[in-house]
Amino acid sequence: MSDLLVGALTVLLATNSPAALTNLVQAKAGLPLAAAPDNDPRAVELRRLMAEDDAAREEVTQWVRDARPKATVDTTAESPAALQARIDERLGKVRKAYEAYIGRFPDYAPARNAYATFLGEIDEEEAATAQLEKARDIDPKDAAVWNNLGNHYGHIGPAEKAFPAYERAIELNPFEPVYRYNLATVTFLYRKDAQEYYHIDEQAVFAKALEMYREVRRLRPHNFQYAFDYAQTFYGVKLPPTQSAAEKRAAEVLLAGTALAAWDEALSLSDNEVDREGIFLHRARWHLRAGRPEAARTNLALVTNEVHVDIRRRIARNLDAAATNAVPPP
Repeated sequence: MSDLLVGALTVLLATNSPAALTNLVQAKAGLPLAAAPDNDPRAVELRRLMAEDDAAREEVTQWVRDARPKATVDTTAESPAALQARIDERLGKVRKAYEAYIGRFPDYAPARNAYATFLGEIDEEEAATAQLEKARDIDPKDAAVWNNLGNHYGHIGPAEKAFPAYERAIELNPFEPVYRYNLATVTFLYRKDAQEYYHIDEQAVFAKALEMYREVRRLRPHNFQYAFDYAQTFYGVKLPPTQSAAEKRAAEVLLAGTALAAWDEALSLSDNEVDREGIFLHRARWHLRAGRPEAARTNLALVTNEVHVDIRRRIARNLDAAATNAVPPP
């Protein structure tokens, strides 16, 4: 099964709102097999089954892509109902293959973990959770199972069960950054649940989540996605109450400096122009927030790709408003 990457924090680019995120964690369903002996017949067969799963998913994705509306009407095009029936039949074969395999090896936790990922990807979340809970009972020391349980609890609830699941995954495999990344993400997004679970206030939750992200960065310092997502979290940070406008401004400038340093790290790891220009937009926003409009304009001038045109225009309007001392939120 290919890695299930559920793009955490990306929506913040457009919304600045952590609450806008629903798909928020990364799953590594294949991790248990990495340590399986090459001659373990169960693992060998499961790898073949997971490859079939991948192939079916790619095939279905292509069908859906091909069925998208065309510029001209195609009277011979397959109806939506017929397409859905074809998809159901194709994925139904994969489901039956998993069920047959588990029928032969009911106590093999990696199989239930892989099947749970398949079920989750076709939106059968409750069935997926049941498979993961069974896998956990079979092998309570399988870190990947605990991680995927955390993913499901974070996605469909109850959110408070995600925290101990990720913590257990980290305890079992402290050097896998994905588990820490996922825990940091649910801590950041579900702040009220995190407050209750950890018995701390909201500011302490922010600090805890940011420290988790920093630990992920230490484990994988050259990973662009981790650096990018860490930098995004600063949009959600709430400044502590201050006594004066001057203190508030100083806190804003300090936060902007920290965020800009994080974006600089992400920029150093980016390998394509679209990502780099996206980071220039973020840098422009933070410079504007810190009261440095010229630095903001300098970064904005580096953005030319059409994919960023709407956000670029929005920031440009904010810069114009700042020039008249009427600064909307960046």
